[in-house]
Amino acid sequence: MAELAVPLGVVVGYLGVALAVGLLAYRLTDRTAEDYYLASRSMGTVVLLFTTFATLLSAFTFFGGPNVAYSAGPEWILVMGLMDGVLFAVLWYVVGYKQWLVGKEHGYVTLGEMLGDRFGSRLLRGLVAGIGLAWLFPYVMLQQVGAGQAVVGLTDGAVPYWAGAALITAFMVLYVGLAGMRGVAWTDTVQGLFMLGVVWLAVAWVLSAAGGFGSVSTALATNEPEFLALGGGLYTPQYVLSTAVVIAFGVTMFPQVNQRFFVAKDAATLKRSFALWPVLVLLLFVPTFLLGTWAAGLGVAVPDGSNVVPVLLREYTPVWFAALVVAGAMAAMMSSSDSMLLSGASYFTRDVYRPFVAPDASAAREGWVGRVGVAAFAGLTFLASLVSGAGTGLDFLVTLGDTAFGGYAQLTIPVVLALYWPGVTRTGLTAGVVVGQVVYLAHVFLPLPPTYLTWDFALWCMLLGFVVTVGASVATSPAPGEDAAKFGVSAD
Repeated sequence: MAELAVPLGVVVGYLGVALAVGLLAYRLTDRTAEDYYLASRSMGTVVLLFTTFATLLSAFTFFGGPNVAYSAGPEWILVMGLMDGVLFAVLWYVVGYKQWLVGKEHGYVTLGEMLGDRFGSRLLRGLVAGIGLAWLFPYVMLQQVGAGQAVVGLTDGAVPYWAGAALITAFMVLYVGLAGMRGVAWTDTVQGLFMLGVVWLAVAWVLSAAGGFGSVSTALATNEPEFLALGGGLYTPQYVLSTAVVIAFGVTMFPQVNQRFFVAKDAATLKRSFALWPVLVLLLFVPTFLLGTWAAGLGVAVPDGSNVVPVLLREYTPVWFAALVVAGAMAAMMSSSDSMLLSGASYFTRDVYRPFVAPDASAAREGWVGRVGVAAFAGLTFLASLVSGAGTGLDFLVTLGDTAFGGYAQLTIPVVLALYWPGVTRTGLTAGVVVGQVVYLAHVFLPLPPTYLTWDFALWCMLLGFVVTVGASVATSPAPGEDAAKFGVSAD
């Protein structure tokens, strides 16, 4: 019982600190949509960089990636660390900077609101919001699955899977209801620094306990020699490039990430943030994926349905430190979860409830509808995580994350065309979005080929969305209400 109290005390104590930050933010948050959802577009470089960083670092990062490195080798670092660090930074400029300029000019809060206004279409606005919410479901569920598995691994099964999933669900509902974007961003900054610190300490501690870098390298060369060779196995050039592109393009349309394109206080803040992004990404991905790789070389046995990082830490570090690192992982999951639910609430209230149900709703009423929606959404994903996550193998988190990344990736190219090409029509954009999503969903749920000419089907769906958007726009005329001048703000 005493051994159980230490890890649980660390995790619960950390949640308490995060909640205190949320309460402080609640006292400083206005009751306007722009302040609650966007912190009044006032974020500086450090907070914007770390809130985007912490928002993206989820169960996928702390558990899914190391699990892949454990089973297939360390080249997953190329996919997530280097390639997606650089690719997303480029997309942050191409999409995010232009979106910030347009949003600041017209006061947009959500992507759907921006596109709906430009193309004069309430239905397009609802369509984009609906797609965003639909793909958000499996990714919120991913955090709950990760939390449940983390607690099982940390306590060696003494605390059941459902308890960890329930803990993060209850916390994120409470936190989002109180904190708004300002509180989420403040906590994200603290959590991002905390995550970086503990994961590098974990690397140092495991190396020391295992006899140093030379001993770990020797064990890896002896037990998993194929891990030291570049390429082969899972890591074909097609796999690496396809995965990196789909993830980077998908991240750009994640509601919790895309909404951060609106929040910078000025252009200089935005430019500094995406310039520093690749460095920050590598600082986290390299150590987490090395831990997974070293565990394979050291012969750490990971039970079916568990994650490699908690098991490795239990074997090579004290209980309290393992608990601290798992608290860091749960911080990553919370940072993603609270941001997802906050952005999901804005999509639901701004793009569904207000335009289709109650156009004249007061700000207070809209706020309460959003909070109720957050609780209902989180409750449904929790129930789904209980059904799907308790007994899964090591690849479940990666598969679940990949599905959501690919779904969001289908939005990116039509949105880029809409931002930069005045010739896009309402019909063209709608057709490109719908066709890309339908074909992608068919490949997810039907027994269709996973690759064509050795390239992932998600890439072909993205190309199809491009062709359909351009072709349908060329073949149709602008509808009444379209106004290409709304996106005419020039980027430097």
